[in-house]
Amino acid sequence: MTNVNINYNLQELVRKQDWDTIKAQQALWSTPKLIGVMKELPQAQRVLLFRLLEKDRAIEVFERLDSVDQTDLVRAMTDPDALRLLESLDVDLRTRIFDELPAKVTKRLLAALSPEARQAVNILLGYPEDSAGRIMNPRYLAIRTTATAAEALAAVKASDLGADELRTIFAIDEGRFYKGFVALAALVKAEPQTPIENLLEGRDIFVRATDDRLVAARLLKEYDLVALPVVDKENRLVGAVAFDDVIDVLEEEASESMYQKAGIVDVQRARDVVHSEKVTRGPIWYAVRLRIAFLLVTVAGGLIVGSLIDLFEGTLSAVLAAAVFIPIVMDMGGNVGTQSTTIFARGLALGHIQLSRFLRHLAREVSIGAVMGVLLGILTGVIAWLWQGIPNNIPQLGIAVGLSIFSVVTLATLLGFILPWTLIKLGFDHAPGADPFITTIKDFVGLALYFTLVSVLIGTPTA
Repeated sequence: MTNVNINYNLQELVRKQDWDTIKAQQALWSTPKLIGVMKELPQAQRVLLFRLLEKDRAIEVFERLDSVDQTDLVRAMTDPDALRLLESLDVDLRTRIFDELPAKVTKRLLAALSPEARQAVNILLGYPEDSAGRIMNPRYLAIRTTATAAEALAAVKASDLGADELRTIFAIDEGRFYKGFVALAALVKAEPQTPIENLLEGRDIFVRATDDRLVAARLLKEYDLVALPVVDKENRLVGAVAFDDVIDVLEEEASESMYQKAGIVDVQRARDVVHSEKVTRGPIWYAVRLRIAFLLVTVAGGLIVGSLIDLFEGTLSAVLAAAVFIPIVMDMGGNVGTQSTTIFARGLALGHIQLSRFLRHLAREVSIGAVMGVLLGILTGVIAWLWQGIPNNIPQLGIAVGLSIFSVVTLATLLGFILPWTLIKLGFDHAPGADPFITTIKDFVGLALYFTLVSVLIGTPTA
């Protein structure tokens, strides 16, 4: 049964207030299926369905929702329901929800939390907004460096932490200074009397609570860690950042700090955030106006390219076989240009492309384009020669097609980087703006070159 049918049935059951049937149905669904169903329900019905979940299932589902859906769900709940949910969450996730709620809602719910839960949240909220301390979990297992493997395992068994929080055990000395970590698997395999100090690794791998959270993300990725220790300015252990926490950071923010590292000034970074917010969540007519403005470039470009084809009408009339390869000349450049703009946008967002070193990135992309152009040009040139060139006694057609493909592929990679960079520098949104310009320019240049080569090599009139 599709989600559409399931949602229709759910809405009927909600209308009839048949809560027992709804509860029985959702118990049969996997968590991903349940989340998919919830995402397609109206907000009010989404809250009703969530309230019918068992406590552990509700927490599991909530933790797997994206941050926007989490925040919307909490906002739609009554205060008592929201408080029960927030109290049951890990403190790092609880803090993130408070971060994203409106200030008035945060103040009201925070004041109603239990003193213990409120204190834990206030500790994390005391760290800078984009810091590792803000997303760390203050619940972790730490053992003394003087302990043995058997004593550490006993501490694991006695701990009330969850399984995910016990996959990495941290080591501290008498002053709570961080001394390294040991994986749970290593503890299990070690001889019982083995000193923990002999099993420790990562003595120099940690992040300070005041460091940017993206530093934590990079360290976790670089060293392939499950959890990263967080220390204060004196190197005392204060918490841990899990890999799941920073994945959320990278996916949800994509990220303001990364834009800065990529060389975008504060004003432009703010503009980019505003552009994205308006396009994805703003009024429909804003998105229509923005996107259609750039698509009008494609309309104008299509008319110009049509005029170009008209100009070379004589060539096409004399060599009808040349028309066969017009689509491949146009489509190849379009696909390569889309690849390049996507690579540029993703690299910029993740910090892999720095605008201060743009020429180096551009040179690399154009080099890749030239290599692809040579390979694809040879391939399509040989196909054109065998398919239409030899049978029609115009072997030069293969040369014209091959050189045209080489040129449009190389040009497309050049434009795929230069145009979004130019739009950023001019203060425009590069997401919807680059591709229409690329399509227009590469179609015009590619076809002009192709028709010119056909005219010159085969010796046909241009009109």
